[in-house]
Amino acid sequence: MTRRHLLAWFSALPAWAGAQAPKTASPSFTLSDAEWKRRLSPAAYDVLRREGTERPHSSPLNDEKRKGIYHCAGCDAALFDADMKFDSGTGWPSFFTTLPGAFGLSTDYKLLLPRTEYHCARCGGHHGHVFNDGPRPTGKRWCNNGVALKFVPAAA
Repeated sequence: MTRRHLLAWFSALPAWAGAQAPKTASPSFTLSDAEWKRRLSPAAYDVLRREGTERPHSSPLNDEKRKGIYHCAGCDAALFDADMKFDSGTGWPSFFTTLPGAFGLSTDYKLLLPRTEYHCARCGGHHGHVFNDGPRPTGKRWCNNGVALKFVPAAA
């Protein structure tokens, strides 16, 4: 490989690394960017609208043990039942499955290797990534940013 080929390959790398497959969800809940900024905290905006990641172990939802439903912090869509949650030891709320139709999937190349990213099916907000190292019965770990969730406890 010549130096020219090597430079051409490296110059194309940033475009390839940021490329994403289209999201499978077609959001039905849409707001302008200014409306999202008014609606969400800066941290929630960064995660849900800019596909950021919160610091591990920073979410109070890591320690949430009550019965209830986890909703999207952006649009209030129901996403996970508390019975689906488990302690993955990663520092982010993790679930072994989702409520039906809650998310659309896409492929994320931001770390060069492909990862499965998931977005709220209702508003398109980024929630996290799915990994194949979860518990039974699914073997999946839906690793979610806590700031993208709102917990609604079950009625007593």
